[in-house]
Amino acid sequence: MLYNYFDVQKVLVIAPLRVAQKTWTDEVRKWDHLKHLRISKVLGTEKQRLAALQAKADIWVINRENVEWLVDLYGKDWPFDMVVIDELSSFKSSKAKRFRALRKVRPCIKRIVGLTGTPAPNGLIDLWPQVYLLDQGERLGKTVTGYRSRYFDPGKRNRTVIFSWDPKPGAEEAIYSKLEDLCVSMSSEDWLQMPERIDREVMVQIPEAARAKYDQLERNLLLPFAGGDITADTMAILSNKLMQMANGAVYDENGSTREIHQAKLEALDDILEAANGQPVLVFYNYQHDRDRILKHIPTARVLDTEDDIEKWNQRKIPVMLAHPASAGHGLNLQAGGNIIVWFGLTWSLELYLQAIARLYRQGQDKSVIVHHLIAEGTIDEAVMKALAGRYVSQKALLEAVRARIEKYQAA
Repeated sequence: MLYNYFDVQKVLVIAPLRVAQKTWTDEVRKWDHLKHLRISKVLGTEKQRLAALQAKADIWVINRENVEWLVDLYGKDWPFDMVVIDELSSFKSSKAKRFRALRKVRPCIKRIVGLTGTPAPNGLIDLWPQVYLLDQGERLGKTVTGYRSRYFDPGKRNRTVIFSWDPKPGAEEAIYSKLEDLCVSMSSEDWLQMPERIDREVMVQIPEAARAKYDQLERNLLLPFAGGDITADTMAILSNKLMQMANGAVYDENGSTREIHQAKLEALDDILEAANGQPVLVFYNYQHDRDRILKHIPTARVLDTEDDIEKWNQRKIPVMLAHPASAGHGLNLQAGGNIIVWFGLTWSLELYLQAIARLYRQGQDKSVIVHHLIAEGTIDEAVMKALAGRYVSQKALLEAVRARIEKYQAA
């Protein structure tokens, strides 16, 4: 479009920070027909960003946190006639500042492309902001309120606060038909010779003393709500505490870490031993998980810098720790290994799928083994069931918490 057809003149790529720092420049170098393209990274301090905008380039890459700054900088003089949004699902909230900022300059953009592997991680309700950026409301309407009223009914609610939206009968088919001419869906398995992905549920027995503490905390947290409503904030707090304890530690009221058991650390030891020296990527959920793993496995390293990515892909790091929120999009880690361990699970289907895709992606030549450490008889089982069923939302979380309440009511 730049040099063959002259359809566009100035291209902006919006991406997660790590992807903006590394992935786009790395990919350009890999392909002979792209090596001539010049990329300017609009990153760093304001002075560095302004200098990058003035540099001679074909593609300017900026992290999504600076979209609002860029829009404020140019205003009506927006210079980019093509915009590529890498990980379009990061614009799924119509209330987010990044969405509102990009919406202002959308009429100035001639071509816009959105890339995502998880367009609707929490259901079809997430589609409106993303599609609006593509067509300015032509297909799903000009407002999110109108989109909801046409295709959804209120789900779980607390008086006037609605926690979830349920599609009306036939809504899914109607929405898909509206998007047929706009979206292209491609699965890597359909186009590439992908290796096998093997999912394992590793059931972890926690010690009796720890089990008693978990049961006591669960009972004390849940029973006060046995006769009333659980709000979104409440259920997040409840599940958060229980998931921490299932992992083996919990933050107390002072923010200090209280270790409850080491059962998952011991299960991780078994997986590492069976890996026989092969690199293992471990996803953790809480900072105390990370700290405890580092103390338990001194050779482990936390994914933090470009150097960490390089060393991992050179297979020089035996155990890499990563939080799914920081390593969940765009990073190419497939050269470094094929074994994943979920030390602590996440309710976010988007983070879950994107994190696994760091290894299970084009260029991976070995079967990818995904181990899930599940503390038996805890909320881990409900989270794993929701992930396995690809049904993860506030509704699933609410139902899981209600099920635990019913357990103690029956007792």
